[in-house]
Amino acid sequence: MAKVELLMPKMGESIIEATILKWVKKVGDKVEMDETILEIATDKVDSEIPSPISGTIAEILFPEDSVVEVGKVIAIIATEGENVQAAASPAIQEVAQNPVAQTAAAVVETEIAAVQTNVLFTPSSGDADDRFYSPLVKSIAKEEKISNAELGNIVGTGANGRVTKKDILDFVATRSSTQQQVASAPVEVKVTPAAPQNNTLSAAPSASISGNVEIIEMDRMRKLIADHMVMSKQTSPHVTSFVEADVTNMFQWREKNKKKFQEKYGENITFTPLFVDAVVRAIKDFPMVNISLDGNKIIVKKDINIGMAAALPSGNLIVPVIKNADYLNLAGLTKTVNDLANRARQNKLKPEEIKDGTFTLTNVGTFGNVMGTPIINQPQVAILATGAIRKKPAVLETEYGDVIAVRQMMFLSLSYDHRVVDGSLGGSFLKRIADYLEKFDPNLSI
Repeated sequence: MAKVELLMPKMGESIIEATILKWVKKVGDKVEMDETILEIATDKVDSEIPSPISGTIAEILFPEDSVVEVGKVIAIIATEGENVQAAASPAIQEVAQNPVAQTAAAVVETEIAAVQTNVLFTPSSGDADDRFYSPLVKSIAKEEKISNAELGNIVGTGANGRVTKKDILDFVATRSSTQQQVASAPVEVKVTPAAPQNNTLSAAPSASISGNVEIIEMDRMRKLIADHMVMSKQTSPHVTSFVEADVTNMFQWREKNKKKFQEKYGENITFTPLFVDAVVRAIKDFPMVNISLDGNKIIVKKDINIGMAAALPSGNLIVPVIKNADYLNLAGLTKTVNDLANRARQNKLKPEEIKDGTFTLTNVGTFGNVMGTPIINQPQVAILATGAIRKKPAVLETEYGDVIAVRQMMFLSLSYDHRVVDGSLGGSFLKRIADYLEKFDPNLSI
């Protein structure tokens, strides 16, 4: 009946491209609605992309390991009634035996890839000149300073002997291991990082590596997180304010009701939904914290979408988003928080579940830390860190005078973009969150 274009989905406001890891379906394969077609990766998450309709894969426009811009057509799906020839798509078809045609096809494909990714990699000489490399492979080769001769000697395990991402990363790991074994005595090595793009910044000092060391290559996700963190610090002048809150009522209420809550809703209530509830109420009081900045324009977000930083088994972090958190009661917040956290650890989040956040919460108390200075999750303008809850002596005002009592205390810290959030707004907003936590109703029914 019709042919439907499958687009590279947008995985977040700061995500402009993604890497195709694997095509689960091939040309000519039948696919049902919501059935996985391919797997992609960004700096935020590895995701399975489902089919928007039922039909047959008519064409695949990009091979595996391709870096594709968000919004580009990556495949064509023919709905029922369309005749689909089970032939390879242009992006993955075998190269013709004619050597002239081979050369022409390679040149065209290389030029297209270069335009799509803006990666400049020109082999100088050797066997690599006659081989096609995906934009991702060329980018890794450039970063790792792999010579043209070395690149040409890598045995490819992909289609038609093509070098895949795994092939080149295995080569990098083997080369590093060999270089370490060759060194028979401790040698001091100077590693000089690339100069920063911003000419106003001074180059970072070179790292001195000597003695008994182990060199570990950062994985793709860690590299991209590092770039995102540096970008955030360069974009926003960070200011961090702190406040200490007495959360005894909230702490005791949870201890008293967590079993009953589990029995009624089938969910384990943690402190996170209680924190989110206080944040949502404070944002309603101070809506100018729930904004983003576009040049000289302030964009006030009407939706309150709270991102919650979650630690992954790999040690990396991901930020799933609780959409329209102001419309959820405590039971709804608890169910959403638990569901997102569990699926984040299992790497099963959907692309739409990590985008459109307007404010972020990170619980450093989970690691036993009492406070932190979190980095803003761009393009947001503020992020809250909640510290560990600890018993401490505190002064209480009573009708009979001041007394010292053991209370459950915690620190809250708010990092904010000083371009648009000044100290008065940031400090007042943080204090309001603390007020809501301190005034928690100990008789709240579930």
